[in-house]
Amino acid sequence: MSGGWRYFWGGKGVIRVFFCIFAVMAEEKNENGYKSILKGSSILGGVQIFQILINLVRGKFVAMFLGPDGMGAASMFTTASNTVARFASLGLNLSFVKEVAANKDDSGRLADVRHVAELLIRLTALLGALACAVMAPWFSRWSFGSDDYAWQFVALAVAVFFMVAGNGRMALLQGLHKMKLLSVTSLAGAVTGLVAGVPLYYFFGTRGIVPAMIILTATTWGFYTYGLRRAMPPSRVTFNRRMHSPLVKRMLLTGMILLSSSLINTLCSYIINIFIRMNGDIADVGLFNAANSITLQYAGVVFTAMALDYFPRLSAAAGDTVKMRVVIDRQMEIVALVATPLSILLVATAPIIIRLLLTAEFLPTTGLMRWLGISILLKAIAYPLGYITFAKDNRKLFFWLEAIVCNVLYLGLSLIFYKIYGLMGLGYAAVVEQAACVLLYISVNYRIYGFLPNRRATTETCVGILLGVCGFCASIATQDALTYWLTASVFIITAVRSFLILRTRLHE
Repeated sequence: MSGGWRYFWGGKGVIRVFFCIFAVMAEEKNENGYKSILKGSSILGGVQIFQILINLVRGKFVAMFLGPDGMGAASMFTTASNTVARFASLGLNLSFVKEVAANKDDSGRLADVRHVAELLIRLTALLGALACAVMAPWFSRWSFGSDDYAWQFVALAVAVFFMVAGNGRMALLQGLHKMKLLSVTSLAGAVTGLVAGVPLYYFFGTRGIVPAMIILTATTWGFYTYGLRRAMPPSRVTFNRRMHSPLVKRMLLTGMILLSSSLINTLCSYIINIFIRMNGDIADVGLFNAANSITLQYAGVVFTAMALDYFPRLSAAAGDTVKMRVVIDRQMEIVALVATPLSILLVATAPIIIRLLLTAEFLPTTGLMRWLGISILLKAIAYPLGYITFAKDNRKLFFWLEAIVCNVLYLGLSLIFYKIYGLMGLGYAAVVEQAACVLLYISVNYRIYGFLPNRRATTETCVGILLGVCGFCASIATQDALTYWLTASVFIITAVRSFLILRTRLHE
């Protein structure tokens, strides 16, 4: 045991593990090995962190050169463009990922998928740009209360076009599972857009916001296009209505289901906010959304990386039951090992995060954020299970589980628990809902596909939940410095345990 600890602390162990986890290496043949899973997730997680930092830097320059009014204007343009792009994309991006991943070993079929996807990308990008231009006067009135900004929203249509087109090409790269190429192109586009856009804020003030957004989206699109050509040179496929119509229909149906699910989730969140305002006050709405926003941003790095890396591998293995089981089991195991210490860290540092990102006025949300931290752990465990029906192309079942059952369950629990327990009840609701979803996914996947997690995945999941509960209990055990020591101890034990197990897995 002592020799193992000397190896761990002595340099070689740490260097090897961190090199394997965080270095950008050549693509591996075994995409579903532990090392490949960790590599893909960590690379994309690092990209997400870097992009968050770039956005923070951009926000800093906007604050410096444009002031509060400029930041407000930038927020309005960003919100409008993101909303239009979200609707215009018709939820197709994840559909592209699934089709490309499932057919990447068949060059002829892959060429057809890419050709159809490229057509849909161009159509949806044009649709988004046209919608933004036509609705420019309304966007100006809704956002700024006048028609003075209508022409800027017309110009914003160009940014919407490149945003939709760029996201579509990114989805194709994701489906090919070209993690190294995807990360490099993402970072190159973000950095180039930042460097080229910041001078516009300085020289043109608020009039430079939209041009800067156009440059950012255009450069990102350009790098994704370059990366896609490197990964998969264009083929000379022509559209055949009879041959390609089933593929188009399948992509559109899948996309619309995803879009509908997203809209239902947004509607449920809106209803919850209205209920809180009617049965509490506007301050509770602000406190809840502040805690929820920080928690989602914190967890977003993990979930985005997981989605970008895991779903293409799952889709590629969907036709092979044995291979698919390996993908799911290993993903669940690694998710439990990685998400548990991160969840405990959020629980432990909730008051510090609130003071850093918000103000002392938001400290009453500390307890709520800790409950949300535990719900994030359960959500991470549910995540690999929730994608199975989608990868298996069972669209109806996926829609009922994701869009209807889970959303309605969260809505109902939130309304009931808030009515009984107040603001803290929203945290209780999140934990109960995610726990119920984990059990629901396990039951449905076993009944429909005969899948149950193997012993390793089940063990790590149960141990992860147990350690997460211990960290949470430690955080509320006392009200003094002892709380931090207890929670920190649980975090250190959990982090070291995860580190040692991951190091072992990397050599399998």
